[in-house]
Amino acid sequence: MSLQEILHRVQNGEISVDQAEQEIQGFEDLGFVKIDYDRESRTGFPEVIFGRGKTVEQVQIIFSRIYQKHGKAMVTQATEKMAEIIQQDFPDANYDPMSRLITIGHGEKRFAGKVAVLSAGTADLPVAQEAAQTAEWMGNEVDRIYDVGVAGIDRLLAQRKRIQEASIVIVCAGMEGALASAVGGLVRRPVIAVPTSVGYGAHLSGLTPLLSMLTSCAAGVTVVNIDNGFGAAVAASMIQQAIKEGPLGE
Repeated sequence: MSLQEILHRVQNGEISVDQAEQEIQGFEDLGFVKIDYDRESRTGFPEVIFGRGKTVEQVQIIFSRIYQKHGKAMVTQATEKMAEIIQQDFPDANYDPMSRLITIGHGEKRFAGKVAVLSAGTADLPVAQEAAQTAEWMGNEVDRIYDVGVAGIDRLLAQRKRIQEASIVIVCAGMEGALASAVGGLVRRPVIAVPTSVGYGAHLSGLTPLLSMLTSCAAGVTVVNIDNGFGAAVAASMIQQAIKEGPLGE
């Protein structure tokens, strides 16, 4: 909204001076948090709440404000207690204990094509589900292709057609992280690799697959941080948004 439009709304008594100030500066200062309402207009997606480290009450307040402003909201790394409190005010809010996401108001499909989310094993599902549900909340159609790690390569090759039909592929893998390289050699689309903290001692809580993915022999594999399914989904959604909108200024 332009400055002139905001001033006209103040003049017409539609909003207060304090509300106009918030509209102009793009955020609301609540003391313990400055909620970035302008993020959706800048990036295409509203601010998402990182739950870990916040109190239940803080998450509840931020969630309420963001939902009122955008008609949708998401909390990552959420607890069951956070979900219980939020659902008292927002019964439609959904909590998934596997992905630890609280979501409400994800819209209809915004983008063409599909985002395929692969997991090497069942132990990688919490991260894969975080990626899949985030991508859906951001407006993508998601194809979940789980438990296709390279230890049983036939499982992966059996899904080759589905994987190749995706616009973007997110690969979640622990242990040595080899699945990302294998998939990178099968497709002509972006591959976003997510190392997971799943594995034995020399796996080093995800550092081994992180380094393996960073040194992938499959050209063009992009890597996010350990267990960062959310970040992978955001990256995929930004690519989808760029495809939809075309070059800036058009």
